[in-house]
Amino acid sequence: MAITGLLKEIWYLLAEMAPYLLLGFGVAGILHVLIPRSAVFKHLAKNDLASIVKASLFGIPLPLCSCGVIPVAAQLRKDGAGKSSVLSFLTSTPTTGVDSILATYALLGPLFAVIRPIAALFGGVIAGATYNLAEKETPGTQSTDLSCALCGREQPHSHSFTRKIKEMVAYGFHELIADVWKWLALGIILGGGISYFVPASLIESYLSNSFISYSLMLLLAIPMYVCATGSIPIAATLIIKGMSPGAGLVFLIAGPATNTATLSFVAGKLGKRASAVYLATIAVTALCFGLLVDFIWLSSGKDVALIAGGMEMLPGWVKTGSSILLIALTLLAIFPKKRSVMKDKASQSS
Repeated sequence: MAITGLLKEIWYLLAEMAPYLLLGFGVAGILHVLIPRSAVFKHLAKNDLASIVKASLFGIPLPLCSCGVIPVAAQLRKDGAGKSSVLSFLTSTPTTGVDSILATYALLGPLFAVIRPIAALFGGVIAGATYNLAEKETPGTQSTDLSCALCGREQPHSHSFTRKIKEMVAYGFHELIADVWKWLALGIILGGGISYFVPASLIESYLSNSFISYSLMLLLAIPMYVCATGSIPIAATLIIKGMSPGAGLVFLIAGPATNTATLSFVAGKLGKRASAVYLATIAVTALCFGLLVDFIWLSSGKDVALIAGGMEMLPGWVKTGSSILLIALTLLAIFPKKRSVMKDKASQSS
């Protein structure tokens, strides 16, 4: 039956990604607690190359999608970060993250796992530096916000180790999952659908050609809303079916980095020139690194090990257990929110 076959493909993708996703969410929770807000603002206020590079580096491990990055970028700008630094942050952050880097390795192997964060850093630095050269601006006013990420207090204080652990778990395995589960689920379902319904001969006939596949992936990815992790199963499935690896990377870079909401935010808050630089940089970065991936892959004699998932060494019970745990955590993250919404509606009607 078609339903059974589709569910098998979806489960396969989930099982391949789940262990690395759980590890990534855990690392994200640690970063959330350990990196103080004051340090972020302190290093991004100036409009120089150092601030631009720092903004890009800071954004790479953060697991924020192209919409989730908007409020963070707005807060950075409000608290004194320069436009160039904010643009750099906006460009590099959605493209990757600790969760997506690990999930990329799980499904697409070491080449993609290494190239993806490098491309994010390159794109962020080029976007910020280009805008800084095109439109000089005075440094922003340094923020004095020293509020704690755990409790919001601004006065000097400390938290117990137990309190920090609880916050790491709450952020990484509840709040973050609640933010990304829709797009992650969509990506896995689409990936499973492509794997089951789309014949390999069709992909090989039309998307094995780099010119066609690069152009199509770029046109589809720019207006599309898909998170850095949710884009992985889609790209992986297309590559397995016969699309060039470089075209897959084009989708992995351009898809998470852009959508209509982000483009509107950049144009409204940073200006039309910044919006043009942002879009052009992402397109050029995606195409250049796509060509680089194909060059490396072809030069290696199409070594499958470079683009093969890195999960083979994990036993089946780890994959299955991780998948069940991830589903359980997702349900726990979703349903409390729904119950609170129902309570709010009930209180409003009474």
